[in-house]
Amino acid sequence: MDTHIIDTSICPVCGASNRCTLADPRTVDQACWCFTAEIDPALLAALPEEVRGQACLCPQCAGVGAKIRDAS
Repeated sequence: MDTHIIDTSICPVCGASNRCTLADPRTVDQACWCFTAEIDPALLAALPEEVRGQACLCPQCAGVGAKIRDAS
């Protein structure tokens, strides 16, 4: 049994903040940037199974970093 706790506010690829609004109690009622981002399914499939669906990628690792910055 794996007792490792996954920090849902950290990108599982690079360890930076994933800017997930759902992982932050202060912004949990807001839509996350990833709701409208087009993320390559191959990126998600390449994640280790134990983190898949547990923590969001950061915009940079998701390949949408520039789009997120431009929209801000």
